[in-house]
Amino acid sequence: MGKLKFDRNCMEQTMDRIVERTMRMDMTWDWPCGVAYYGIAEAYEATGKQEYLDLMKERVDELISLGLPDFTVNTCAMGHVLLTLYQHTGQEVYKDIIEAKLNYLEHEALRFGDHVLQHTVSADNDFPEQCWADTLFMAALFLLRAGVMLERPELTADALKQWYWHIQYLQDEKNGLWYHGYNHITKDHMSGFYWGRANCWAAYTMSQVAHILPECYLYPEYLEIAGSLNEQLSALKLYQTDSGLWRTLLDDNDSYEEVSASAGIAAAMLAKKNPLYLKYVNKTVQGLLANVTEDGRVMNVSGGTAVMKDREGYRNISHKWIQGWGQGMALTFFAGLLQYDSMKGDGAL
Repeated sequence: MGKLKFDRNCMEQTMDRIVERTMRMDMTWDWPCGVAYYGIAEAYEATGKQEYLDLMKERVDELISLGLPDFTVNTCAMGHVLLTLYQHTGQEVYKDIIEAKLNYLEHEALRFGDHVLQHTVSADNDFPEQCWADTLFMAALFLLRAGVMLERPELTADALKQWYWHIQYLQDEKNGLWYHGYNHITKDHMSGFYWGRANCWAAYTMSQVAHILPECYLYPEYLEIAGSLNEQLSALKLYQTDSGLWRTLLDDNDSYEEVSASAGIAAAMLAKKNPLYLKYVNKTVQGLLANVTEDGRVMNVSGGTAVMKDREGYRNISHKWIQGWGQGMALTFFAGLLQYDSMKGDGAL
């Protein structure tokens, strides 16, 4: 029987360092903070350390007092920490903002085709009729969590629809990998690369559906999600490097190893609960730990990345600086390690 190989005390100390360094970052109400605090929330659920929740609450309350920006798909990533804070404090201020974000996604956010959310990063129509894998983390996962928590089946249905159509538009059925984006106007994948973090967003969010949605097997859309995830993970394992990581362009040996994508992909393998993936996860444990500094910075995380025009565009995205999504996805992976024994699989769907 396969086993995870890590030292729990070392892992918790590493998580402490990452949380402390993350809280020193001056992130505002947008997706870097949303992903970072999602990771801290996952760390809180895995360890029960009240200080993690208290730190997030203090900062979120400060950001609320300063005033919220216009909503976009990307800013809805902050909905994740609001769900956690509302669940554990019961304070209505968090629920009110959750409801405002849900109203935006359901009634105001730009959509195209079969009611698919267009990826938006500002109040402008930056990417007309484009869907990006990023939307699955920033919006679809939020919709699903809120739908289940608030007992709003229409939100659950919309979330599942987002996964269904993103699968149709973004997954390459020939090899199981995901493209970064799709342009519904030109009916193509633009530059058409298999970007590592896009595959992280897809794999990680799909892996969570079975853990969130009661009786997931009764939803036809979930069976599409399960099939997509199975194909994707069986493909992704082939692209893991000797360091236990994945590259920013998965199938390009000249592109750099990228840590946020690696953390999300390995976290999806954990959540899938397939013992055949444990050997790949164990390699990632070492690869990620080697990229965490003594002061808690998660290194070799690519900067914010649009659908780039060419291969060089992806290869040349800086990976020098600390990023909220790197901090958050590393914490998410480490939290998954701590929770693995209590996880349930999806029944081999």
